[in-house]
Amino acid sequence: MIIETATPNDLVSIAELYRAVAAIEGGLARTAEEISEEYVQHFLSKSLESGVCLVARETNDGPIIGEIHCYSLGPRAFAHVLGELTIAVHPAHQGLGAGKALFTELLRRIEQERPDIFRVELIARESNQKAIAFYQKLGFKIEGRFENRIRSVGGGYEADIPMAWLRAAL
Repeated sequence: MIIETATPNDLVSIAELYRAVAAIEGGLARTAEEISEEYVQHFLSKSLESGVCLVARETNDGPIIGEIHCYSLGPRAFAHVLGELTIAVHPAHQGLGAGKALFTELLRRIEQERPDIFRVELIARESNQKAIAFYQKLGFKIEGRFENRIRSVGGGYEADIPMAWLRAAL
């Protein structure tokens, strides 16, 4: 598997990936219809400017099978934080290690190339216990609950679970 920094030329492929993942109920917070090229352009440019954006391919010239990004929240008071973390792995490739490879490389780059970053944040829906356990294995800690924040797949509302990875003390 090849993990590399995304480029602006990956915009259309990333949008296609996100639409495929969003088509699965609960795959992403957004529906497939809400995935526009403008949405992808926004997070791609912010991530390349102030954060990290990586794509996964099976081969050097193969299609994008996964993407992960996070970026600076903006205000100087949060300059040490990367947030808005989102990962998407194509449904045909889920459970095969692409997500772990993307997260591992993301955290490696932050540890080795971004000494200014001390915290990485993400939010997971409470019903996605598999993802929460996965994030915990990577070093993310649960920091609370946002009650009734996200519409549940089966109807009603459920909690979003804020989690964070903190750089180890030197």
